[in-house]
Amino acid sequence: MTDHPQIAVSTVIFALRETDDQALPALWMPLVRRIRAPFEGHWALPGGPLGIDESLSEAARHNLKATTGLAPRYLEQLYAFGDPARSGDQRLVSIVYWALVGNDEASRSEADDNVCWFPADALPALAFDHQLIVDYALWRLRNKVEYAQIAHRLLGETFTLAQLRSVYEAILQRPLDPANFRRQMAASKSLAATGEMQSGARHRPPRLYRYVEVPGTTPNPWA
Repeated sequence: MTDHPQIAVSTVIFALRETDDQALPALWMPLVRRIRAPFEGHWALPGGPLGIDESLSEAARHNLKATTGLAPRYLEQLYAFGDPARSGDQRLVSIVYWALVGNDEASRSEADDNVCWFPADALPALAFDHQLIVDYALWRLRNKVEYAQIAHRLLGETFTLAQLRSVYEAILQRPLDPANFRRQMAASKSLAATGEMQSGARHRPPRLYRYVEVPGTTPNPWA
């Protein structure tokens, strides 16, 4: 093992996607296939070494852009992983970020033989301890969904109640009663009607909402 630890920056990216064979929208994430040892051929989180002149967040954004073409608006430091045995004979400490992107942004990401999107709960075998990292990120996400801003990052500036409910359902992995969800959102006082309607609806167009800042946090009744 080398005397001095190496520092890398990796990112867990979550996006909401709908597929024909799923009853509910699901969280998906991009992975990058490793082209060198160790774990050559295995899938891994997007990332790379920390540049000497880069900040941690700059490295995360640079690596994401280079590997997936994504430039997420929401990027937050998640945790540091540095078990001595996580990378064989080289001591490697990974500073991990997580990002949330909307489906429109995710659809513009790069994908090829070495970059592919997978359901977050059905990933292939991952390199290093990246499965542990993903599990931790999912745990944090499902506990943090009580904060309105998390669901907002997977949508956009405006959204319908049905779209918002689909985010909660995807994160919590279970359907929610629409009427009860509407009542809980109204009680939270975290939403404001924009006065506009969703365009392109076949029948009565649903209202569009946006998030408003609420002092403190709003308990999540579905967690």
